[in-house]
Amino acid sequence: MVQHVEQNLQLMTKRAVKAENSAAKLRQENALLQAELRNSKLEKEAGQAGLAAAKQNAEAALQRLLQVTASSRASIRQLLSGAESLQLVADLLKSIDRISEVSEDGQ
Repeated sequence: MVQHVEQNLQLMTKRAVKAENSAAKLRQENALLQAELRNSKLEKEAGQAGLAAAKQNAEAALQRLLQVTASSRASIRQLLSGAESLQLVADLLKSIDRISEVSEDGQ
């Protein structure tokens, strides 16, 4: 009977040691998972901050592009207006040249 009790005690001791080892491993794994979770949260926050900065940069680039586009259109309108004025002057010079030729022939 004593021998049986001693065997049960040894078996229970082995189980307790095994359970303690298992609990220690689980605590370590839990600590690692907690660290990974913290790192993931930090990476996510950094990614969100980077995304916000990228959106802000894109918005600034868009505004600058719209300004440049408007300025370019205004410059093109001025250029066309100047070209029309030059064409008018060229036509006037042609007319003056023809009037001069007619006047010289008519004298």
